[in-house]
Amino acid sequence: MVFKGKKHIFFDLDHTLWDFDLNSKLAYQQIFQEEKISLDLDVFIKVYEPLNLEFWRKFRENLITKEELRFQRLKTAFDACNYPTTTEQINKFADMYIAYLPNNNHLFAGCIQLLDQLKPKFKLHLITNGFFDVQHNKINKSGLSKYFDVILTADEAGVKKPDPKIFEIALQKSGARVEESVMIGDSLLADIEGAQNIGMDSIWFKTTNEQTAHDQPYVESLLDIFTYLSE
Repeated sequence: MVFKGKKHIFFDLDHTLWDFDLNSKLAYQQIFQEEKISLDLDVFIKVYEPLNLEFWRKFRENLITKEELRFQRLKTAFDACNYPTTTEQINKFADMYIAYLPNNNHLFAGCIQLLDQLKPKFKLHLITNGFFDVQHNKINKSGLSKYFDVILTADEAGVKKPDPKIFEIALQKSGARVEESVMIGDSLLADIEGAQNIGMDSIWFKTTNEQTAHDQPYVESLLDIFTYLSE
């Protein structure tokens, strides 16, 4: 399958272009060192990562607030590791994490090469469920801002992917029509089903063992995206 007649490409940010897991671990490494947390970082990360995904799911489904997400993912992870903490400490760690996270800006392999080659041929945009300040810090500090015409966060849109409204707002802001647009992201629910629900084509960046419909285009390397795009 090759998509033809496309003019606009919408990307997700975390876990698609920006290596969230690695950058997140480095932020926690700094926190553990500065706060002298006597817990093995790898043990913590192994517990934290799936919990973080679950709390993000709840946040995406409006089951918890932003503040509950920031607090509970840490509190639950430390409790699961049997490491005692106070409410004051958890709040401090949460603030430090948000401050330190954009300081580490590892991108997935091929990211810059992909964007450099796409930029002259397509209009590029970002749609992200992350928080406004944090996401813009990531985008600016990683050197990604110059590639994107429209950057839309869930904070700005008032809704999160996969809600059709955030895709519709992105289309409106970019002046794009759905039939000339492609969404690229790692989340089958937020990115792929979200795009499909408004009739937008999509390419899944497959980073897990999840399975999807056999006719869903997917890549396991960012540079393979070229196989699906034709000028």
